[in-house]
Amino acid sequence: MLAVLTLAAVVLTAPAVGRHLYEVFDDHPQPAWDRWLQPVETRLLRWIGDNGRPADSLWGYLLPLVMANLVFGLVAFLLLLLQPGWLNPQGFPGLRWDLALHTTLSFLTNTDQQHLVPEQSLGNLAQLGAIQFLMFVSSATGLAVGFAVIRGLTGRPLGNAHRDLVRSLTRVLIPGSLALALFLLVSGVPMTLAPPLEITSLEGARQLLPRGPIALYEAIKQLGENGGGFVSANSGHPYENPTLLTNLVQTWAMLIIPAATIDAFGRFCGNRRQSTWLLALVLVLLVIGAAVAMAAEQAGNPVLAPWLNGPNLQGKELRFGAGLTGLWSVVTTGTMTGAINGAIDALMPTSLLVALSNLFLQVVFGGQGTGIAYLLVFLLLAVFLTGLMVGRTPEFLGRKVEKPQVVWASFVLLIHPVFVLIPAAITLAGSAELAGISNPGSHGISQVVYEYASAAANNGSGMEGLADGSLWWNLSTSVSLLGGRYLPIAALLALADGFRRKPALEAGPGSLRTDTPLFTGVTAVVVVILGALTFFPVLALGPIAEALTLAS
Repeated sequence: MLAVLTLAAVVLTAPAVGRHLYEVFDDHPQPAWDRWLQPVETRLLRWIGDNGRPADSLWGYLLPLVMANLVFGLVAFLLLLLQPGWLNPQGFPGLRWDLALHTTLSFLTNTDQQHLVPEQSLGNLAQLGAIQFLMFVSSATGLAVGFAVIRGLTGRPLGNAHRDLVRSLTRVLIPGSLALALFLLVSGVPMTLAPPLEITSLEGARQLLPRGPIALYEAIKQLGENGGGFVSANSGHPYENPTLLTNLVQTWAMLIIPAATIDAFGRFCGNRRQSTWLLALVLVLLVIGAAVAMAAEQAGNPVLAPWLNGPNLQGKELRFGAGLTGLWSVVTTGTMTGAINGAIDALMPTSLLVALSNLFLQVVFGGQGTGIAYLLVFLLLAVFLTGLMVGRTPEFLGRKVEKPQVVWASFVLLIHPVFVLIPAAITLAGSAELAGISNPGSHGISQVVYEYASAAANNGSGMEGLADGSLWWNLSTSVSLLGGRYLPIAALLALADGFRRKPALEAGPGSLRTDTPLFTGVTAVVVVILGALTFFPVLALGPIAEALTLAS
C-alpha cells in the first residue's frame, strides 16, 4: 500500500512540476521567479562572456557544455587530491591520484560510484566543495541535455548550454533541494559543520560519530538523481534516511523530475496525450519490476526454508523491511539515482535481475534529463520499424525518420553495451585478484557486470562485496564513466540537431500516430526486445543461473 501511495504521489505531482520545467526551458515568463532570478542569471552569463543566444549548431551547444564540465571536474579533482586543512577537522589527507580521478569523474558524470568510505576519507570541504558541488552541476548538465534534445526533436534550436545550466540550477535544482532539505532537517537529518562527536560506548571504547551538512547533501542526492552517500551506508543510515516517512519522500524525490520531464515533453510538442502514454509505459515497466522484486524479497531464500521462513532480511534495514527495500532497489536503478537503503549484493537473484535490466535499458524513467532522451530514441526506432512493417511513412512529430536518425539512434544504443560487456569480459578473463570477486560463480559474474553497468549507465550503485578499490577498478570504471556519459550526449545532440533541420510535414493518411495505446505497446516490445537481445547472455550467466541454482 505504501508503494502504491508513493507512485500515486508521483503521478499526481508530475503535471505541476512538468509545467514548471516547460516554462523554465521554453523561456516562458515566470513573474514570481524572473523578478529575483533574472538579474542573477544575466550577470552570471555576462561574467563568463556568454550573450545567452541559442546555439545555431551542434557544436555551439556541445562544446560549451563539455568545457564547463571540464572546468568543474578540474576544480573538484584538485580539492580531492589536496584536501586542504580548513573544514577538515579530522585532517584527512588527499586521496590517492587514481581514487581522486575516479571519484571526480564519478560525480561529474552524475554517477556517484564510490570506491571509498566517505566518512573516513573526506572532510567537509571536500564534501561541500567537490562532491556536493558536482552533484548540482552534473544534474544540471543532464537536465540541459535532455531539454536540448526535446527542443531539437520538436523543431526548435537546441538552445544555449550555459543558460540551460544556470537556469537548471537557479530555477529547479537549488530551490527544490532547499525545500526538500528543510523537510529532511525537520525529520531529523543533521545539517551542521561541527566536527565528529566523540562518545564512549557501553564497552568503554572510544567512538567517533561523523556529522556534517547532510540534509542539503541528501536532498540534491535524490532530487538530482546522484545517489552518492555522505556516509558509506548511504540511505540505509539513519543520518541520511531516519524514518519510514523520509524513505517514502526520498523515493518520490528520485522519481519526480524524470516523470515531470516526460510531462514537459508533451507540452513542448503540443500533445499531452503523447507524454501521457509515455509516462504510462515507464510506469508499467517500473511497477512490473517492483512487483517482481518485492515478491522475491518477501518470499525469502528457499535454501533457508528448512530453518527460516519469512522475507529475505539480509542486508535490510528493519525500519523499511524487505518489501520497501525491494521497491527502492527498482526505483534507484530505474531512475539511475544509485542511492541504496539496503545491500544490493544481498538481493535475491530475481531482484538483481530486475535491477540489472533497469541498468541495461536506461529508460524506466532513466537518468536526469537523459532518461527522456533515451526513451525518445526507442520511440524513433519503433516508428521506423513499425512504418516499415505496415507500409506507413516513418514520421515523428511531423518530420520524417530517415537513415541519419536511425544511424544516430543505433549508435546511442550500442555505446552502452560496449562500455559494459568489453571491460567485464576483460576483468573476468583476468586473475581473481584483478576481478576482486568475493563470491565466485554466477553471483561473482553479476558483481563484475553490475559494476560496469552501473558506471556506464551513470547509476553508481554497486554490489559492495566486490573489492573495487584497486587501481584496475578505478581506471577501468573511469573509462566506462566517461564513455557512458559523454558519447551518448554527443550522439543525442547530433540526432536532435539533424532532426530539427528536416522540413516539417503536414500529417496525412499515411502518417503513423505515436500517441495511441497500440503504438505505446509496440514501443514497449521494442524496448524489451532490444535490451534482452543485447544483454540476455550475461543475465543468463549471472542472476538467472543463480536463481535456478537456488530453486534446485
